[in-house]
Amino acid sequence: MESNFDFGNAPFFKRAREAGLRTAIIEGADDVVTRVSAGINTAEWRAMLRGDQPLTRPNPRLKPHADGFWLHMRPGYYNKAITGLYPTFRLGWLSTYFAVFELITGLFLMVFYTPSTLVAYENMLTILSNVPLGQFFRDLHRLGAEAMVLLVALHMLRTYVTASYKKPRQFTWFTGVILLVFTLGLSFTGYLLPWDQLAYWAVTIGASMAEAAPPPVVGQFVNILMKGAPDLGAAGLLRFYLLHVLVFPVLLTIFTGVHYYKVVLHGHSLPPELEKTGEDTAKRVPVPVRRYFLPDIQASEVLWIGVVTLIMCVAVIFFYDAPLENHANPQSTPFHTVAPWYFLWAQGLLKLGDKTLMGVIIPTILAGAFMIMPYIDVGPVRHYGRRRFAISLSMLFITFIAVTSWMGTPAFLVQTSLDQEVFHEMAPIEKIGYAHQVPYEQYEELVTAPDGGYLGMQTLSVTGTITADDGTVEAPYWRDAIPSDAEELAHMLEVYEEEVRHAMEVDPQFGGLPNAVALLHIEQVQIDLVGLTFEISWGVDPNNPDFNNSRYVPIHHDAYPLGGRGH
Repeated sequence: MESNFDFGNAPFFKRAREAGLRTAIIEGADDVVTRVSAGINTAEWRAMLRGDQPLTRPNPRLKPHADGFWLHMRPGYYNKAITGLYPTFRLGWLSTYFAVFELITGLFLMVFYTPSTLVAYENMLTILSNVPLGQFFRDLHRLGAEAMVLLVALHMLRTYVTASYKKPRQFTWFTGVILLVFTLGLSFTGYLLPWDQLAYWAVTIGASMAEAAPPPVVGQFVNILMKGAPDLGAAGLLRFYLLHVLVFPVLLTIFTGVHYYKVVLHGHSLPPELEKTGEDTAKRVPVPVRRYFLPDIQASEVLWIGVVTLIMCVAVIFFYDAPLENHANPQSTPFHTVAPWYFLWAQGLLKLGDKTLMGVIIPTILAGAFMIMPYIDVGPVRHYGRRRFAISLSMLFITFIAVTSWMGTPAFLVQTSLDQEVFHEMAPIEKIGYAHQVPYEQYEELVTAPDGGYLGMQTLSVTGTITADDGTVEAPYWRDAIPSDAEELAHMLEVYEEEVRHAMEVDPQFGGLPNAVALLHIEQVQIDLVGLTFEISWGVDPNNPDFNNSRYVPIHHDAYPLGGRGH
């Protein structure tokens, strides 16, 4: 089929014949830039990059906000009073940035992950060990999730303290509370996906609250709906995965759009001392105090992105490793199971009473109170000094969260024997402890005879030299027995001794270990393999042979490096 299109009469070629090829190319490129940027040509872009004023009037830099897709929900200009760090602290923008940050890093991880209990944990090991930059992106994703929860919470606190939720921004606050709930939901559902012991049991604790929803038939239905079965398994993992990668991201995107729309409609609230309740700063920004989004605000936001991204990268390279414990085992409850830090307050409440009241009713009342609060607090005052009751109320709430979060830790109402606490500190089952951090060679040196043979077993005492009735040394004090260059071993034994002596100071009525004798047995099991046994004996009368005795064989330490960081 022949085409009737005449290339010779195309606008570009006609312009090339009239003004020359170079001019046609320049004008064509300028037209493309103008169309892509929804109204800003190349000359205006150069002026913005140089920091010059708009070249024409009306200001062409406002066109993308009216005609463009990406900027139609961003104000064209701001009041200078809110473009500094105070009063917004950029917390809203950073919360949105971290939502995008999590999306990008999460997409990378999704490529290598399958939501199946048979392979999920193996996928995590593959990401950490065999995928280029796998651990880097996993650490970024995990740290970014925790940063996002913290930033959204701080953003809401800032909004409350400055009373920015008052008329006409009540519904803006309402959508912000919903976004906080979705953010917590994203973090909670993502917590399970590694399918390790930490994730499995932490989510089990959290999901148990759903089962307590009244009446019992509703709780049972919600529990089955969440987990797909009475216990967490393959169906539950798939549901949490779909919630994490599909349901919550879609809901978060929708309500973020609504939230931004309301912010543009009513404007960013000015500092309390500059704005009365009910004023609409979006439509009443005098020209002398305007600061346009393009290029000033955009440049500031790009700077924030660069700085925050740099901080995140430095943190995961040098300081932060996302934890990964042993494979999830429903038959083995880890020592001191705790929920994620942002749900510790709920775990603390569960220790105080009925699960339905503390785990369902009170959190629901708190969420509902937050949502309707702007419609109750309708007073015209925004200034801090005249809102002493409201500010005091926020401080009380922060105290409540801090105290209940502490209560959610094992330090509150968790009674365990101190010998087991010491063993867990030295060599926990679910992760690497002090004993496993000591190089194999330092253990091997203690069980190697001068002629190069094996001694079989070496016993060290951490509470002083132990001698037999005939005066022979049965267990030398560790400081006298280990080589001077065994720094890691010395540090481990120092911690062991410190933990035991602390346990000895505790009253026996509260589980203390009076007159404790602590030992470390190091045995050469086979070539390139040593076994460690921690032993603690204690009793009120040291001359009584019926001492309590506790032995713990936590690990076999081989001559080869342990797995990747974060295990």
